Amino acid sequence: MKKRFIAGAVCPSCKAMDTMALTKEDGVEKVTCVSCGEQMTQPEAHVEKDVRANEQVIGIFNPE
Repeated sequence: MKKRFIAGAVCPSCKAMDTMALTKEDGVEKVTCVSCGEQMTQPEAHVEKDVRANEQVIGIFNPE
């Protein structure tokens, strides 16, 4: 798997700079900190659309 590092990016967890690597699996972009292992994902629009169309929502909880 090919990793692309994001210049100047700071990890929100460990605050290390230049440790964030971008990978892509099955149409989903994943950013991983190579220092602490923190991960963030962002699906592409067409992937998210397909997933959302097949979801079934039972209810929405709104705490007051």
